[in-house]
Amino acid sequence: GAAQTQVMKAKDLLGRTGEELAAQYLSAAGYDVIERNWRCPQGEIDLVARDGTTLVIAEVKTRSSLDYGHPFEAVSAAKLSRLYLLAAAWMREHSAGQRNWRVDAVSVLLPGTDQPPVIEHLKGIL
Repeated sequence: GAAQTQVMKAKDLLGRTGEELAAQYLSAAGYDVIERNWRCPQGEIDLVARDGTTLVIAEVKTRSSLDYGHPFEAVSAAKLSRLYLLAAAWMREHSAGQRNWRVDAVSVLLPGTDQPPVIEHLKGIL
């Protein structure tokens, strides 16, 4: 019902805010963010970036608290294998004969209005 829709909207907004902050964070770290929310039949890649000559497929996990564990805990083995397939699909579609690539995870913790976001970046989770 309506309450469920409100919850989804809040979650979508949180996720979008987290992805925006993650993109800014990676850009500030010298990455070139080349695509956001790329979709294909297998799923979606949150961010695609370049770190020098390395293509980076970034999975962004955003939470408002640690009540349900650290955001990185949501990156399961099944999620990793899907990210591998998504990376391959992205490279096929973009004819990126890319030898150097990796999957990173970025966690964004948005505790509230009076506290700054906490962003963590794990390189090469795959």
